[in-house]
Amino acid sequence: MSVAVTLDLLAASPPYEQVRAQLAGHIRTGALRPGDKLPVVRTLAADLGVATNTIARAYRELEAGGLVTTRRRVGTIVQAPPAPAGPELQHQAARFVREARLAGLADEEVVDLVRGALSADDLDTATPARATPVSRATPVTTSEG
Repeated sequence: MSVAVTLDLLAASPPYEQVRAQLAGHIRTGALRPGDKLPVVRTLAADLGVATNTIARAYRELEAGGLVTTRRRVGTIVQAPPAPAGPELQHQAARFVREARLAGLADEEVVDLVRGALSADDLDTATPARATPVSRATPVTTSEG
């Protein structure tokens, strides 16, 4: 299976977060299935033109979220996504969306608020944008474990 990972070097979010978010999305939508093996850190880093630590951090964050497991000599393997949020959390999310819309916010502004809240405790600074290329994309080819 192959999915694309794209980096926007002018985006406000750092490259590791872009990689993490895209891979998490692919896992949650089923484009990456449990048992699929993610590319080796060095390979994906080279394909995207970023430091290996960038990809390693994205993989660590995915592992912390329960979406993948990493084992020496085996690699990084996709796990079944966690169970959906419970009813109380879904209720709170719905209430937040209603309040945001009543305040006149567009959907994308609401999503931006959530993204900001998710990264509020991130003390790292964003990687400065380079002049060219503006974005890089690479297919992520997985192999079933």
